[in-house]
Amino acid sequence: MTDTMALSQERTQLFHDIIDGKIPKRVPISVSAQLEFTIQYAGRDLTEVQWNPVDLEEIFDKVCQDFISDTLPVMAFRFPSWYKILGAKNWVMSSSGFLQHPEVEGMAVEDYDAFIESPFDCIVERVLPRLYSELDTDSTTRAMVLAKAFKAFHDEMGNAGRIYGNLIKKYGYAFVNFYSGFCEAPFDFVADQLRGFKNITIDIRRIPDKVEAAVEAVTPWMIKMGTPPKPSYYEATFIPLHMAPYLRNKDFERFYWPTFKKTVEGLKAVGMRANLFVEHDWMRFIDYLAELPEGTIMMFEYGDPKLIKEKLGKKHIITGLYPVSLLKTGTKQQCIDKAKELIDILAPGGNYIFGFDKALITADSVNIENTRAVLEYVANNAKY
Repeated sequence: MTDTMALSQERTQLFHDIIDGKIPKRVPISVSAQLEFTIQYAGRDLTEVQWNPVDLEEIFDKVCQDFISDTLPVMAFRFPSWYKILGAKNWVMSSSGFLQHPEVEGMAVEDYDAFIESPFDCIVERVLPRLYSELDTDSTTRAMVLAKAFKAFHDEMGNAGRIYGNLIKKYGYAFVNFYSGFCEAPFDFVADQLRGFKNITIDIRRIPDKVEAAVEAVTPWMIKMGTPPKPSYYEATFIPLHMAPYLRNKDFERFYWPTFKKTVEGLKAVGMRANLFVEHDWMRFIDYLAELPEGTIMMFEYGDPKLIKEKLGKKHIITGLYPVSLLKTGTKQQCIDKAKELIDILAPGGNYIFGFDKALITADSVNIENTRAVLEYVANNAKY
């Protein structure tokens, strides 16, 4: 057995122990740098590489060389090619080279009844032509555009997947995938891509019954969307949580929580756990999170780590909470001390994966030396 194979098995076992409810040999580390960070870190042009990612493996490799993680520390969710083909309005390349998600209205208020009756038909017939200008055409042309976009998608993501496999083998990363599926909380889906932030906040006051019916109608589709072809006990479906912190408690209880819980439970029923990015501050709703199926992975952006450990640490898997902002503003010792503080609070009893409160997005958003020092400290000192 090669050294990297042995290292991969050792790292994989750390995560399997966490998922099995056992205390691993040490706290596993899972950090992630988004595509834009990796390109900037390698000293390359953002726009050039995203449109022509022939050097992507070399770029990702540099991050793998320089940053400690037990899981592959690079990811690429989106490339501009297929959005360009579709004429996307919901994902637009900015002049700075970042794909951005502007406020969009894919579904008019008059479309609620059609959406409630059949979400899929409404999205295909009404929403997609509004969000993607190249699909607002005759059926033959639309089919050709979709075929080209799917070809670009599979080419880009297939290349990325090939690179991931090469780097996992080269550096001995754990064979775990907490992003093997993707979906949204039903309310977030309606808000993000269909109605927009502004409109959904108006809708829940003016037409609450229709909003409630819409999120109920789309829930089975979120479960289907989040279920990979071969569900696995040791994998997870990624669900970023967006709107809840901006809702009043009574609106959260009516519009957000019931269908979100149903989605997570539905994934559990088909053999998938949820990997939640608990965005912003969910401390108001922490008792709700405790009701989710056991072993749900929760990456917290903000919150009280002591309260999170107390309320969730015995039932669920906790990660995140380390502030990326500190890596930019703190001294090296302050950064290491923060890691020690979080480990002391969250590691006892297991169910903890060390991670940052968000993915690394830009190379200048952190002090590189501080970041490396923190990861080295955790790798060498977070043993049980």
